[in-house]
Amino acid sequence: MFDAIRPAHAPADHPKVKMGRVGILLANLGTPDDYSYWPMRRYLNEFLSDRRVIDYPAWKWQPILQAIILTKRPFSSGAAYKSIWNHDKGESPLMTITKDQTAKLRAAMQDRYGDKVMVDFCMRYGNPSTKSKVRQMVAEGCDRILFFPLYPQYAGATTATANDQFFRALMEEARQPASRTVPAYFDEPAYIDALAQSVERAYAAMETRPDILVCSYHGMPERYLMQGDPYHCQCAKTSRLLKERLGWSDDQLVTTFQSRFGPEEWLKPYTVDHVAELARQGKKNIAVIAPAFSADCIETLEEINEEIRESFEEAGGETFTYIPCLNDEDAHIAALGKVVEDNLKGWLD
Repeated sequence: MFDAIRPAHAPADHPKVKMGRVGILLANLGTPDDYSYWPMRRYLNEFLSDRRVIDYPAWKWQPILQAIILTKRPFSSGAAYKSIWNHDKGESPLMTITKDQTAKLRAAMQDRYGDKVMVDFCMRYGNPSTKSKVRQMVAEGCDRILFFPLYPQYAGATTATANDQFFRALMEEARQPASRTVPAYFDEPAYIDALAQSVERAYAAMETRPDILVCSYHGMPERYLMQGDPYHCQCAKTSRLLKERLGWSDDQLVTTFQSRFGPEEWLKPYTVDHVAELARQGKKNIAVIAPAFSADCIETLEEINEEIRESFEEAGGETFTYIPCLNDEDAHIAALGKVVEDNLKGWLD
């Protein structure tokens, strides 16, 4: 159906083109190709040079980044990645999980739409690049692309920079496809229900019910909030909707923020400090979930399950349970599928 064809009434030497498909391009943050020094340095340089992530003037930031941070951080970050690396497949857990999510969503979309759709994924930083996947989709006959950043809550440093890269890729296409970007889905009922189901399963398997559930979101500088970024408000609403879906009281769930970087004040409370404070207050059994992450990655598998756990236990905490991200759970894939279908209306009904 989508073999290359020559447009009607075109001259005989007109190149054949593929047309008529819709591309669904999932996007996640990214991953280094390996945890050794140079792959880590390349990845960190691309990530930390993004003005959406670090918005200091280049003349001030780049000398610090190139001369100081990138001489040391690849070693420490590489060690952290090595501790969680999928050695069997030679890739990070984020890559493995994103591949699995894509395969399941592809199957679901093809069951519904057949070969009218092409489903693939890209990474904002590292490989596979956004540019390469947009080019591949256009070559495969996608004259419409739905771009889906896999961040439930919008932030300039996540959703916006992924969209920026998608738009840059479109700028380089001779035959530019029509395009849509998927908005944040922080309050999508199917997503909230998938989160709640994961909590209910985890709690049902525990011998001791946690005193509190910590919803730990990736942090960002407080001034971004003051500049109009809606991330903090969307995180708060996700937590509230999750609490309501679980039928819990206010004291059974708390919202915190992790992954602070640099000297600025970031969104509070900081997860690493707050879990220690909970332990000192007598809450010896806690569970932690990361609703801002669609897939387990370095921030969940290493930071939460190692650094933040250690902070809690050193302060006297006894039982620390990390509830994994939704990853490729069926309820999560169904929720993502619902978001995709909503955003395909008018293209595929």
